[in-house]
Amino acid sequence: MTRNGVFARTSRAAVVSAAIIGLGAGCSGGQSQPSAPATSSSPTTPGELVIQDARTGTDLAIHDAVAHIGPSGTGQLTMTLRNNGSVPEHLAMLATADGGRATLRGGSAANGSLSTAGILLRPGTTITFGSQDAPSILLPKVNVGNASHTLPLTLQFGVAGLVHLQARVATR
Repeated sequence: MTRNGVFARTSRAAVVSAAIIGLGAGCSGGQSQPSAPATSSSPTTPGELVIQDARTGTDLAIHDAVAHIGPSGTGQLTMTLRNNGSVPEHLAMLATADGGRATLRGGSAANGSLSTAGILLRPGTTITFGSQDAPSILLPKVNVGNASHTLPLTLQFGVAGLVHLQARVATR
């Protein structure tokens, strides 16, 4: 190997090491007080969930989450989502337990519109997914083989993060 090649590899290693040390130092400067964990309602209430985190200003309530599943196994999720928090929130993604991803469609109003961040939910507002001119969530083919007739879902929000929800299932 040439002398310049050794110098270049050594220089790259030094830069990478400095970056890792810098990131580690930035991450290790923890808070003096532990942050309050997010709280949510009991996961035993199908179709209902409350997510609160004072640290981020998150206060979301999901009500009446129902997966309307057709004979082909595909369907639509209807629900009411209320943002009681102090920050705008975005529903960025929804996944099913068997690895499927739902298709999010934005509504016609600014609140409920779809952007690259997801479906917008402004503070102090409510969106009823699946209603006229509102956003919608189209479910991929799912397997609803459990006796409780619920569909486990994972929702990803911009601020609240990943949330697990059991939607009630209604067959068409």
